[in-house]
Amino acid sequence: MADNVTSLFRSTAAHSPSMAALAREGGDGTGPVDFCIPCNPYFPTPAMMDTMAARLKDIITYYPSSADTITAELCNLLQLPPQAVAMGNGSTELITWIDHLLVRESLAIPVPTFGRWTDQPMETGKRVDMFPLQESSGFALDLAQYAEFIRTRGTRVAVICNPNNPDGGFLHKHALVQFMDAMADLDLIVIDESFLEFADAEQEPSVVQEAMIRPNVIVLRSLGKNFGLHGIRFGYMVANPSLAGRVRSMLPKWNLNAFAEYVVFMLKEHGAEYAQSLHQVRRDRLDMASQLSALPGLTVYPSQGNFLFVRLPVGAEGTVVRDRMLTEHRILVRECGNKIGSSSRFLRLVVRPQVDVRRLVSGLEQVLYGTRRGAVVPELAQGTGYSSGTAAVDRLVGQTNGAGMQDLAAMAVGGGGMSAGVGMPMPVAQPMAVAAPAPMAPAASMGSMGSMGSMGAGMPMPAQMPAPAPMPAPAPAPVPAQMPTPPPAPAPFAPPSGPTPVGVPARGGLTAAQVRGMTAPAPGAPQELSQAPATGWPNAQSWPNAAGMGQTG
Repeated sequence: MADNVTSLFRSTAAHSPSMAALAREGGDGTGPVDFCIPCNPYFPTPAMMDTMAARLKDIITYYPSSADTITAELCNLLQLPPQAVAMGNGSTELITWIDHLLVRESLAIPVPTFGRWTDQPMETGKRVDMFPLQESSGFALDLAQYAEFIRTRGTRVAVICNPNNPDGGFLHKHALVQFMDAMADLDLIVIDESFLEFADAEQEPSVVQEAMIRPNVIVLRSLGKNFGLHGIRFGYMVANPSLAGRVRSMLPKWNLNAFAEYVVFMLKEHGAEYAQSLHQVRRDRLDMASQLSALPGLTVYPSQGNFLFVRLPVGAEGTVVRDRMLTEHRILVRECGNKIGSSSRFLRLVVRPQVDVRRLVSGLEQVLYGTRRGAVVPELAQGTGYSSGTAAVDRLVGQTNGAGMQDLAAMAVGGGGMSAGVGMPMPVAQPMAVAAPAPMAPAASMGSMGSMGSMGAGMPMPAQMPAPAPMPAPAPAPVPAQMPTPPPAPAPFAPPSGPTPVGVPARGGLTAAQVRGMTAPAPGAPQELSQAPATGWPNAQSWPNAAGMGQTG
């Protein structure tokens, strides 16, 4: 049975098999304890679940209302103008249409991040310029360097996830507004706030109000993650009416299902419970980080999401840890080896109640250290390494994105033979030197973790490691054969003028056909970004910051 379960990782195109697939292979019809899928474990409440269960027959028997009706109810709840909102069947549906309608030739995104922001544009022949977040700086995003990278590459669309997935890095609202001001000439700026409801570093962190009055900004928000209902598939975007209407016009009339409708209409009665659930997740995040940071050699990065990004001890391999945690302890973790800009030494662990965290920590102790804490297991060879589409892109981009190496951009350009079109960065002018992170005491340092995350430069928090036992001298490695001298780097090319047609390599980039073996879609999709007036909606000062339901609780 264990072999059947771990084989699911080799047979899926996603990063992990679905919970339904794991439950089918588990033998008893129940899935493992889920530290992989980042959703709210405290919402909906048991009483809300009972109410939905009692209405199950009606919910699945009849058609839902139109998306316009459901959107109007959500906007009434969040005090947003319906003409500035488009609801989708999950945020991935909205990402798909944003790419098809509004991304002409190129998109910039810091990595590691949510995989659809790298994969979706590549699948439609766009160039994706990937800005590597450095492990040595705690995966913090420097907006000044990112802006310089965008200018150097000539990218037309910029994406920022705040908080970022998988590391939970956070950027203050004022810094994002300054970035939007500096990039006002871009075709589009997308701020993905899918996990922002779990942040507590700032009172009003959302830039939704800014998006509604700017001609080139979209804010993307999730409902499944913060409402704990991934299976329902619903999310929304906020922009000026021209942008929102353009996306909304392409969505099917019934793209939202009856479960989504039922949940949206019951939310107005449960604002207090929702606010309490967010508060509990934030408290659990601190407790979970404290417990994990006590494990020798495990590094925990400060996070403002409902998950923690951790680096495994030296010698531990992520796929082995993932498989053993699942088969030996029935715990599912997210191994991040197939995330561009990450490696198999990293796990993303979802924040869960303390009873589950104790089980997680116990399992990690046994898998990492055997029968005694502190002796890290050697790297094993029988892990279920798997390759997904994202991993294939990762190999094309290069092997060093997740190594946290300084001057990676200069290496990419100066090394020669590496295609500039796969999204490797060009060197930025005068990069800022970043000091190495200082180790912190595991328990005492966690109290200030929230404030550290709020600074947008979350530094890792490694645990104090015991003195390692003497290791035998390794056998001498074989001397590799002399490699042929690489050809000289090509001369810089002159950027062509005008937009690049859909499916054609943009400025020397790769098309989706070259990356995935797929055929790019036929030309014909709209390629120009229309501008809309920035005024015209009544009572603008009453709109919330769209930190969401917290306004009602």
